[in-house]
Amino acid sequence: MHSYSSLEALFEPASIAIIGATSDPEDSGSIVAANLLNSGYKGKIFPVNAEGEEVLGIKAFSSISMIPRFTDLAVICLSPAEVLGAVEMLADLPVRAAIVTSSGFGETGREGYMLEQHLAKMAKNTGMIILGPNCLGLMNPSLSLNASLSVDYTKQGNIAFFSQSGALCNTALDWANSEGVGFSKFISLGNKAVLSEATMLRYLANDPDTKVIVGYCETLEDGQDFLRVAYDTTCKKPVILLRAGGTSSGAKAASAHSGALTGATCAYNAAFHQTGVLQAVDIEDMFNLAHAFSCQPLPNGPSVAIVTNSGGPGIIAADMCEKGSLAVSCPSNSTIDEMKGFLKPYASLYNPVDMVGDATVETYAKTLKAVIEDDIFDSILVILTPIAQVAAEVEKVAEVIITAAQNSFKPIVACFMGGHSVSGSRAMLRDGGIPCYDFPEVAVRSLDALTHCHRWQNKDWPIEVCFRRDIAKAQSIVANSRRIGLMELVELDAQHLASAYELPIPETVLARTSNQAAKAAKRIGYPVVLKIASPQISRKYELGLIATNLNTPQELRRAFLEITSRASRRCKDAYITGCLVQAMGPKDSHEVVISFRRDAQFGPLISFSLGGIHADMLGDVSSRLAPLALNDAQEMIREVKAYPILRGARAGTAIDLGCLEDVLLMVSQMASDLPEIQEAEFSPVIAGPDGAVVANMRMTIG
Repeated sequence: MHSYSSLEALFEPASIAIIGATSDPEDSGSIVAANLLNSGYKGKIFPVNAEGEEVLGIKAFSSISMIPRFTDLAVICLSPAEVLGAVEMLADLPVRAAIVTSSGFGETGREGYMLEQHLAKMAKNTGMIILGPNCLGLMNPSLSLNASLSVDYTKQGNIAFFSQSGALCNTALDWANSEGVGFSKFISLGNKAVLSEATMLRYLANDPDTKVIVGYCETLEDGQDFLRVAYDTTCKKPVILLRAGGTSSGAKAASAHSGALTGATCAYNAAFHQTGVLQAVDIEDMFNLAHAFSCQPLPNGPSVAIVTNSGGPGIIAADMCEKGSLAVSCPSNSTIDEMKGFLKPYASLYNPVDMVGDATVETYAKTLKAVIEDDIFDSILVILTPIAQVAAEVEKVAEVIITAAQNSFKPIVACFMGGHSVSGSRAMLRDGGIPCYDFPEVAVRSLDALTHCHRWQNKDWPIEVCFRRDIAKAQSIVANSRRIGLMELVELDAQHLASAYELPIPETVLARTSNQAAKAAKRIGYPVVLKIASPQISRKYELGLIATNLNTPQELRRAFLEITSRASRRCKDAYITGCLVQAMGPKDSHEVVISFRRDAQFGPLISFSLGGIHADMLGDVSSRLAPLALNDAQEMIREVKAYPILRGARAGTAIDLGCLEDVLLMVSQMASDLPEIQEAEFSPVIAGPDGAVVANMRMTIG
């Protein structure tokens, strides 16, 4: 972990050595030197090349060993084979931080991967922080610092941007310069051998120049560290991430790009959801949200006023608000009475406020003032279509909006629809700190994101729940299973492990004969369930090896014979120990499925769904990363589309949701405590109005 102060050498260097800078203006080292000079960097610059030749009028050193001691930052522009030796010499001086722009590391295959691992190990042993390799470098406009390969520079702003992709860095610069947007910090991460997204978030969370953090990522190597840091950061300022590599084709491309493996998309989605990170849907969305957060305050609530001179766009905006988390509330009576005084009789006074096509600049000014002063509204969306009288005065409308925003603490976004006729006014609004979009959907998306951020930063603290469990017993069961080579726990073995976590399980007895089954059923009490007992058969239901609701000894004996015979035919290599006799679950119950599997980057991913077709056919599954807080468990249950069924829709039976939440939290504890369990499925969990029991489970040990 790198502290805030240790990164100052990277972002606020008083001196910079450029290793590999020559007199050739096309060499990467010379480009970095030229960019430092052109950006107005005031610190000391020390070029280094074997010949000791002057670089852009600056005296150069012929060896790294000649650089003044305690130089803050080195930018290494050498071949991959030369980088490790250079880092070793720099560490001896010592130099505190380095940027490695060289490619040819993890993105090229095994040899490059091993070289990158050596670089990371060297950084750890020497305490040097390293950005890259295979990166463009970084910019800090507050110091007039452009320590990068990008000739384009940025003006100072309040958006911090980082990216694995150098091409996305150049795209972001081009967008910002064309929109007049500036950056507080601009970072190309490259292959992230040492410094990752989590490190950047930790630094930028405390950076006074940064208001919003934006990033592009393909992989997040230390998922657990990212979860902790991202949660702390989003409580202070918004974080917007665009994640690529979510499909199989994208994952393959991402691996070829950076040499790292991507994780499961559902794990990333859960990680972003649980940490309050806003996930951009595409590059345009990422930039749009960045601009909105950079220049607008957060709203105090979800209520938005839509002011428009055209009904259609207003209706579209209202639809988008309802699809998201915004509320299209009706204005207060006093506001309606006020608007009646200056709007035409055929105007619509109820949100959306449609001033109709003959609206003027004065109409916009008065309507905007009325809705801003109405306490019912938390944010304002102003839509303009260049029609009728206002077509020749769109820039005056823009001036009205800018003036209104200067006198308001509520966020205001605009949507000026059209092309050439509104291009000038859009530029005016953006220069005046008002996000202006081409279409209502995009404008509503930005307001929704601002509202989400306010809700996240003002949420209740998560409630951590810890149940009593016997960890020593659970670890002993897992260790014994591994020792005898049993990689899957089913039936009674799995139940023993579940009992260590006090998971509710039905009374179960192993019967080797039908007579034993009948005796067990008499003791348990009818009705009972009968299922095949075999360590090699985990998918009993699919094979027809379960019989439910057996009410008499005759039914039980017949089912015992049928199940064991069917198992012998269909699973010829399986060792069959008999049948399990189990108490039936609660009456008027529903079957749900709870499972987890260990994601390589984030750890245990807990999933919840109703049983049957809801998960397999309809994909109606909710997921969160362990450990779960109480609010996570509550959200998971209520998030699935089939939730109304659990609440007794259509005269059905409502289940005890609290008991189901407890099972989710117990499973989360198990997943967190026992890293040897790679995946587990608790199916079905039978939930009813009086409780829940885990009727069957299986676990895979790695």
